[in-house]
Amino acid sequence: MDVLINVFVALHIIGIASLLGGFLTQMKAMSAGTARFTPAMLHGALTMLVTGVALVGLNQADDQSVNNLKVGIKLAVLVVILALVYVKRDEEKVDKALFGAVGGLTVANIFIATLWT
Repeated sequence: MDVLINVFVALHIIGIASLLGGFLTQMKAMSAGTARFTPAMLHGALTMLVTGVALVGLNQADDQSVNNLKVGIKLAVLVVILALVYVKRDEEKVDKALFGAVGGLTVANIFIATLWT
């Protein structure tokens, strides 16, 4: 079970890397007002959602404790990110504030995951 959990953790990290990488590559475009949500950002957020749900299930099946408050907050933040990216995915330009909010929420989700023990 540990190997399976570690595989899903790795896939979860790949998802966050895709979401954050998509944001970081658009930083210069954001300052010019031409940033857009890339498919990598949408796919990264979806990967995080699927692997995160799987990780909660696998950890509970393995009788490991799961901090439901932390998971709930991370899920809520991810749902907001996913909703914003999904709704605005086809637009040529995204407002700076909206694009910055997705980046800020992504970083907040990373800090919640790593610092909340």
